[in-house]
Amino acid sequence: MASTRKVVVYGASGYTGRLICEYLREYGVPFVAAGRSADRLTSSMDAHVPGIETADYEIVEVDGSPESLADLLDGAEVVLNTVGPFSQLGPAVVQAALAAGVHYTDTTGEQDWLITCDETWGAAYAEKGLLLAPGIAHMYTTGEIAAQIALEQPGLDTLDIAVFWGGSPTVASTLTILVNAALAGAFHLEQNEYVPWDPEAGLYQLAIPGQHELALALPWGGTSHPVWFKRDPRVANCKVLGGVFNKALMTGVPQIVAAAVESTKDLPDDERYAALTATAAQVMSEMPPRENPRLNKSVDSVHASGPLGRAHVVIHGNQNYKQTGLLQAYAAYSLLQQPPRRVGFASGCQAFGHRELLGVLRSFGLVSEPVVTVER
Repeated sequence: MASTRKVVVYGASGYTGRLICEYLREYGVPFVAAGRSADRLTSSMDAHVPGIETADYEIVEVDGSPESLADLLDGAEVVLNTVGPFSQLGPAVVQAALAAGVHYTDTTGEQDWLITCDETWGAAYAEKGLLLAPGIAHMYTTGEIAAQIALEQPGLDTLDIAVFWGGSPTVASTLTILVNAALAGAFHLEQNEYVPWDPEAGLYQLAIPGQHELALALPWGGTSHPVWFKRDPRVANCKVLGGVFNKALMTGVPQIVAAAVESTKDLPDDERYAALTATAAQVMSEMPPRENPRLNKSVDSVHASGPLGRAHVVIHGNQNYKQTGLLQAYAAYSLLQQPPRRVGFASGCQAFGHRELLGVLRSFGLVSEPVVTVER
């Protein structure tokens, strides 16, 4: 049955889904809060979405089947998907959205999923005038904003990106990290070609703006940026490293991932996925607390270079999951009013404009004015 509410938040009871609903309420956008359990959706909205009593929304329970997704998206214009791992659970939603003529966004950080979206469905979405925008989230979009600001300087073709934040991953993010590490490679961009990161390299040490102490970093599956910039004629090379400021947590991540990969390497894919899910539940079984801007800080740093020029852009922010929720809500708010700048496969910045997205984050107090240094 078609809903009068044109925005669907799929996975609304999760940590990020709740934040998306919170910002949709602030934008005054009616929405459908969808997920596998109506009871969980109801309790999540009531307990975790401030001001929910003033929101225009309805709750819809779906089982994830093609039939239920088709019914869910009937009459919708935008679906905001938070249900991962996206490489396993995303195809059904993308295909349902395409069939229903609905714009699609998600919060993925899975590089293999972005490549699949680009190569499998990008052209079909473009043909229908629809946006396919996976990866609209802090760890990717805020860093891309900094990269796009750096690229406003002509003649720069190489991006060296660092993304850091304070806090711990959610239950869903932990599962995504393990599944992606076990089942997919990680690539950076070198002369417009995907080049794999060395899986045995371990932790990297990076100098992060604003602190004297070196930080520990990982490729995090390669991230979204090399995929987004692969078709950008300005960019030939793109490497991304990132992590959390908690060194103990960062030190433990490679061991956890390596143990999970080793213990499941000989299992069939379905059994391997189930085993990784169980491991993720042992690592992170509870949602982290609501973010605190004094604790959950973020830094996105981009060095851009070319044969004869340099630029460095730093964006200091806070509450990375709230940044994600806001960016997703704004994407829906914008798409209800006007077409995106680019249809088919596109990043948040390519679809809505990097200066516009920066303004959105600034207007809600989630990032500071970028610090830009240019060498000529």
